[in-house]
Amino acid sequence: MASEIETDVAIVGAGPVGLFAVFELGMLKLSSVLIDALSEVGGQCVALYPEKPIYDIPAHPAIHAGALIAQLERQIAPFHAPLLLGRRVTGLAGEPRNFVLTTDQGDSVRAKAVLIAAGAGAFGPNRPPLDGLAAYEASGAVQYYVRRREDLRSKRIVIAGGGDSAVDWALALRDIAQVAVVHRRPKFRAAPESAAQLDAAAQSGEIEMVVPYQLHALHGANGELQHVEVATMRGDTRLLSADVLLPFFGLSMDLGPIAAWGLDSELHHVKIDPSTCQTSMPGVFAIGDVVNYPGKLKLILQGFSEAAIAAHAIFGVVHPGEALHFEYSTTKGVPQ
Repeated sequence: MASEIETDVAIVGAGPVGLFAVFELGMLKLSSVLIDALSEVGGQCVALYPEKPIYDIPAHPAIHAGALIAQLERQIAPFHAPLLLGRRVTGLAGEPRNFVLTTDQGDSVRAKAVLIAAGAGAFGPNRPPLDGLAAYEASGAVQYYVRRREDLRSKRIVIAGGGDSAVDWALALRDIAQVAVVHRRPKFRAAPESAAQLDAAAQSGEIEMVVPYQLHALHGANGELQHVEVATMRGDTRLLSADVLLPFFGLSMDLGPIAAWGLDSELHHVKIDPSTCQTSMPGVFAIGDVVNYPGKLKLILQGFSEAAIAAHAIFGVVHPGEALHFEYSTTKGVPQ
């Protein structure tokens, strides 16, 4: 059912950075609404790797991505930000203090400022060019992310790719499944420590390394996978017994309708002023993986910092001419 909402700030994207922006805005007594194309909050953390541990969140030596999102939801609960989920923002009109955003579900959001926290945009996996792929995707024999590690217990798993996702999941599944890793060259693009762990696991026989090969064909019937065929650049082929194929070839990034808003961008990333996180359009701000500027790091913790910077800059848009008397959270507390 379509909604009509009036708020101080419309946040496009309900991933971890968008969620934390609700907190930072709320601490400045600014209201907000979250809009996301996914049917649940959490962005890539929930959609791609809910059970994957994250190690660089301050005060958490390790925290699963799903648990991080749950904690962020608890943190922003006092601010009662409405959620418009399963919606894509299709239009933006107006000016600072008088923006109107529309969605593909017919929603209308009036906001004084807009904050884009869209992560990789409307993201999707880069699919391998294999015949009959759709049938195996439909049955779950081909998966592009792991929602529950336990679902793969005792399975024969073929993992394809050479980046962090491929290496991390090979290591995470080695003790509950039979794992083979397919990569076109011996060198992996993963973090050096993870790559070293993968090499050690291969030497001990915990993981089979299938190098240098790449995916060539899938064999099975009625969506049930039996073998993954791999080939070298010279055309030599092998058949790997498999119940599930996990191809990790990265995400395709698509800013979708945001790309038509006229914001300065570069290589699918929005340019911002890092001192305010404002885009080239006055009153429209952007934070997280969707932005780029000199020194930008694609880390959740840097996105959290950008959320705080943007919130303080947005205060001046919502309350022009009004001085912001900054107080630490230890002094002012959080609304109950």
